[in-house]
Amino acid sequence: MRIGIEAQRLFRNKKHGMDVVVLELIRNLQNIDKVNDYFIFVKPDEDRCIEETFNFKIVEVNAGPYPIWEQIALPKAVRRMHCDLLHCTSNTAPEMPGLPLVLTLHDIIYMEGSLLSLISSKGTSYQRFGNIYRRHNVPIVLKKSSCVITVSEFEKERIAAFFKMAPGKLRAVYNGVSEHFKVIDDKEYLAMIREKYKLPEHFFFFLGNTVQKKNTPGTLKAFALYQKKTGNKIPLVMLDFDMQDLGIILNEIEEPDLMSQIFLTGYVNNAELPGIYNLADIFLYPSYRESFGIPILEAQSCGIPVITSNTSSMPEVAGDGALIIDPSKPEEICDAMIRIMSDEKLHADLIKKGIANSAKFSWLEMAKKVLAIYEEVGTGTI
Repeated sequence: MRIGIEAQRLFRNKKHGMDVVVLELIRNLQNIDKVNDYFIFVKPDEDRCIEETFNFKIVEVNAGPYPIWEQIALPKAVRRMHCDLLHCTSNTAPEMPGLPLVLTLHDIIYMEGSLLSLISSKGTSYQRFGNIYRRHNVPIVLKKSSCVITVSEFEKERIAAFFKMAPGKLRAVYNGVSEHFKVIDDKEYLAMIREKYKLPEHFFFFLGNTVQKKNTPGTLKAFALYQKKTGNKIPLVMLDFDMQDLGIILNEIEEPDLMSQIFLTGYVNNAELPGIYNLADIFLYPSYRESFGIPILEAQSCGIPVITSNTSSMPEVAGDGALIIDPSKPEEICDAMIRIMSDEKLHADLIKKGIANSAKFSWLEMAKKVLAIYEEVGTGTI
């Protein structure tokens, strides 16, 4: 087969969750599939993180904003390469694909609630526009997809119920965790990471943003409670977070003085992220809603205790390798932090179980399952 994979944002420097997923998919397909021909459709950018092989060709498509790129330029490029099927990897797809379509639908958060709430939601204007575009596009392309892949059983059930989809057309394929997320014993390397990002000796680690589902206000409330209850001034480290946005949130929760206890690193390259996990005391991931939650596995693989939520996919992904809390209750998050920091046995147990749990998730297995779906679509058996 001649298989097209949409990976529009793959070459951008600042990669996020969906970019990591398609990158690992392509890398692993390159290792296991020497039969089919692949065409990777990307927008030109600086980070050429994959190379061509004899059966993998990179097709650069430069066509302005994402909707124009996806709806006009991508189908033209796919036809030019004479593809037999197209896999769109980031929730949306051309509304007139003109060939069998496989769609990875990571989540349907943007379909939940009213359009007005989506327009007025917190987050950047880019994020709001993206959600509105997905809300329009996804119902259309679902009907035209030969198979829809999502990333957890939780999200599969949500999608099936919301769109009343036939079970055979919808598959749950777990994400993995990259091999460089591991326990690091190299003290010189860890010292370099600490110096580069100006990290304190001890810290809690939180990956959040201004999107409501990430529960940044609730996490900061829990952090404030921890300092008040224990008198322990362990700081909080946050990545790629704007100081002005942080100040607004701290004022809203009436904790402006907390700013001095928070370290903002700026963007951290994925290759150096394991170093930060390894140096942290606890990883906080108390989101309200996730379709999967790759950072849970990253932290577990690096041997750091994890606190995460009892909602959506997070218990499914975390297994028994995390403390599970109600994200709407900062007191519960705080109490979990206190338990981990004061109970050495619990601390060690969470690390051991976390490492064992994360080992169950593999990008190679993900790629094998996706390749099987391509073959089913190509032979018309799905």
